[in-house]
Amino acid sequence: MSRFTRVGFIGLGVMGEPICRNLAQKCGLPVLGCDMNPEPLARLAAHGVQAGDVVTLARECDIIFLSLPSGEIVEKLVRGQDGQGGLLAACRPGQIIVDTSTSPVDTTRKLSAEFAEQQVTFIDAPVARTRAAAEAGTLSVMVGAEPDVFERVRPLIATFANEITLCGGVGSGQVVKILNNMVLFETVTAIAEARGIARRSGVDPKVIMETFTLGSADSFALRNHGLKAILPGEFPEKAFPVSYARKDLNYALRLAEQTGIPAHGARNVDQWFEAALARGLGDRYWPVISRVIDDEDGGAATDTASGH
Repeated sequence: MSRFTRVGFIGLGVMGEPICRNLAQKCGLPVLGCDMNPEPLARLAAHGVQAGDVVTLARECDIIFLSLPSGEIVEKLVRGQDGQGGLLAACRPGQIIVDTSTSPVDTTRKLSAEFAEQQVTFIDAPVARTRAAAEAGTLSVMVGAEPDVFERVRPLIATFANEITLCGGVGSGQVVKILNNMVLFETVTAIAEARGIARRSGVDPKVIMETFTLGSADSFALRNHGLKAILPGEFPEKAFPVSYARKDLNYALRLAEQTGIPAHGARNVDQWFEAALARGLGDRYWPVISRVIDDEDGGAATDTASGH
């Protein structure tokens, strides 16, 4: 880690706070944090994280991690808004920016090119898995970067991830992450459809799902989203909600359009996401679409599916 002297971290939300904490505890370097909400900064202060604004981080840190809700927010941070200067204007030659957010591929590549004009390296390293994995430091990270840059940042990423994959040049990490989510969404939709059809055909959903685990329909999605969310009807708030899932799916559909692939399966999922949002379920854990697909409780999911 000696090649870096100070780490910056912008965006201390559901994933960003535990990622930043792991960095602060394990990287052996001073860490500066930045967020509009003072509460995570207060919690992270106990782990030695100092608070600073964007300009301070740009001035004092060799490497800055971003963990923001969308590519649109990343772009606003980079370019500045409301008369405030952005990260692009504040950075200096030789710095590395690591975007752990899930952002559109074209946005990532465009921002990287603009940073390169300032002799700043901007790479993508979107994270996969849950908040629990972020807490435990066992995220999966998909990196889009040149190999030499990847080797420099890998030790820092290893403080919060146990699987780190170099996917190719800038933007490649976003391609893999976005398509990983697309495949997951499509798989869970198929599980939800099967559950509803089985229930209406007189088969206990528990039987069909547990039997699926014994055969060729077994999957990570079935064991996690199927058995742990859809089957018990637990769709809490403050998990990965429909609104965020749809954002990621729209990035996949945008990429599909740019590459000339119709992506009918992904478009099918988007219709269910849209229906869930129309039902007021946008803040619920996204497998709640199973309640829209098979509305066995007459719309009560809005009130009873919190899992609390």
